[in-house]
Amino acid sequence: MELKPVIGLEIHAELKTRTKMFCDSLNDPDEKHPNINVCPVCMGHPGTLPVINKEAVEKVILAGLAFNCSIAEDSFFERKNYFYPDLPKGYQISQYQKPFCEKGQLTLKSGKKIDITRIHLEEDAGRLYHLPGKDPVRSQNNHGASYSLVDFNRAGVPLMELVTEPDFESGKEVKEFAEELQLILKYAGISDADMEKGQMRVEVNISLRDKQQETNNKYGTKVEIKNLNSIKTATDAVDYEIKRQTKLLEAGEKVKQ
Repeated sequence: MELKPVIGLEIHAELKTRTKMFCDSLNDPDEKHPNINVCPVCMGHPGTLPVINKEAVEKVILAGLAFNCSIAEDSFFERKNYFYPDLPKGYQISQYQKPFCEKGQLTLKSGKKIDITRIHLEEDAGRLYHLPGKDPVRSQNNHGASYSLVDFNRAGVPLMELVTEPDFESGKEVKEFAEELQLILKYAGISDADMEKGQMRVEVNISLRDKQQETNNKYGTKVEIKNLNSIKTATDAVDYEIKRQTKLLEAGEKVKQ
């Protein structure tokens, strides 16, 4: 059975701005003290109103131009509602229907062209730190289980999300694209894109399909791997997942999403 990998990427990059996305709290990735760069707006207090960061808009448009995207003449934001401890508002301000940038392209060194579906602007969440041992506040009821602390310094930081078409076929191509993207973001001053600090994060969507599915323009069952924090990790994850899915399908088993 001849199977062809179909891989798409979603890459998040924190923008290099002085302040956060919708308030004047500092955007300082090097702040060592927790919950210092916060305010009623990014903490989601009732009655507060967001004001858009012009510098963030300019930088995401610069990214769009760098990747040959069409730039929207007007745009708007939407609320993405979900509950998580590091999301104080209970929703994320993001874009879906009308992103700032669409239909771009990046050419790999091999000459292969990767189509970029969209680049949109949103806000980042805070950080969770998972610690072992007893919770000092609830030690009587914790019974030695691990507990978590929340740092909201990152909550509300401008975040660019770039989504590609499923044009990749190997971990090598993913590596080449991610390295070129990181280089462009750094050179243009759009983002520091330091993956060790979480300033650039990669998510991969992988499926395999046979010749018949390819002829009918159909795809196999997709598996998503989220928050990969180094290019090597992303490359290794892609190569491993291709082998895993190939083994399952050749054995007549199904891939679970």
